[in-house]
Amino acid sequence: MQTTRLDQFQNNWYRPGSAWKRGLWHYVSLLVFESGLFPIYKLKVFLLRVFGAKLGVGVCIKPHVHIKFPWKLTVGNHVWIGEQVWIDNLAEVSIGNHVCISQGAYLLTGNHDFKKASFDLLIGSIVLEDGVWIGAKTVVCPGVTAGSHSILTVGSVANRSLEPFGIYRGNPAEKIRDRMIEG
Repeated sequence: MQTTRLDQFQNNWYRPGSAWKRGLWHYVSLLVFESGLFPIYKLKVFLLRVFGAKLGVGVCIKPHVHIKFPWKLTVGNHVWIGEQVWIDNLAEVSIGNHVCISQGAYLLTGNHDFKKASFDLLIGSIVLEDGVWIGAKTVVCPGVTAGSHSILTVGSVANRSLEPFGIYRGNPAEKIRDRMIEG
């Protein structure tokens, strides 16, 4: 039986950005995004754009938000990103218009291949289409697309894509019913 050999781990194929850019972002993120010192949404949007994120209008980013690499982030119009959201975007994360990501949600684009002794890095993009609501303390796994106006309820884990207008609950998240939107 093979055992895990972390000394054989290599991800030299992965190029997340230059060391100086990642280092500078680390300190800006600590000071402005991950702390509660700067609750000014326009400043956060400005800084994300400076670092290469593509953001629409009306984006609201609460305190204590962690964004790994802004240059791998696209956010539409009128998006709410709640307190303590973690966007661990080793791969591209695309967030549509009128999306709500509630407090403590975790968008996870990386994982490891547990079948290989070298524990290789695996990445997969995440797409949250228009009108999606990602509930508090949820996890969205690599490669997941949340279809238009779908909901991932509190504490759930989406390890596969969500159908448009579906409401999902549990770990792993299962569809419990369709979403109806009035007026």
